[in-house]
Amino acid sequence: MYVQIDLDGPAGTLRVSGYGLPTVELVRAPGDEPDPLIPIGTRAAGRLALTVDGAPARIRPGRGRLLRRSYRVDARVAGARYRLVPCSYAESRLLRDGRPLGTLQSTGDGTVDPDWAAGTAPEPLDRAVGTALAAAFGTGAAPWWDTATNIVAELIP
Repeated sequence: MYVQIDLDGPAGTLRVSGYGLPTVELVRAPGDEPDPLIPIGTRAAGRLALTVDGAPARIRPGRGRLLRRSYRVDARVAGARYRLVPCSYAESRLLRDGRPLGTLQSTGDGTVDPDWAAGTAPEPLDRAVGTALAAAFGTGAAPWWDTATNIVAELIP
């Protein structure tokens, strides 16, 4: 299934669409300087507006600090709870209502490479929302011990 991803990080806009897919749009509020490490420019939920086929949805990105799971992104769309959470350095696992759907990989360049779990048939909404979350926030994160080791190494002359 073809998925069109239109990401403009500096402007703070993302649109995911495709034949048979609902259109997902994520927009960053104007005014703040975008964070260059986050494709959509911010992890502040109050600065983001998510819509799916024009209907508002809720999004709550984690703060993205020391722990890998702090980079998770939660979304509530049409009664379903989606979570994108890092599971390796490069990939994040997509869950719907706690059930794994697969892993996604995105370096923040507006492309997403999905690997849907065997035996699952992700619905169009799953594909669109998962792709939007991965494209907007990137995927993967270092484990806490790797991050802590790097911090300590920086402190030692």
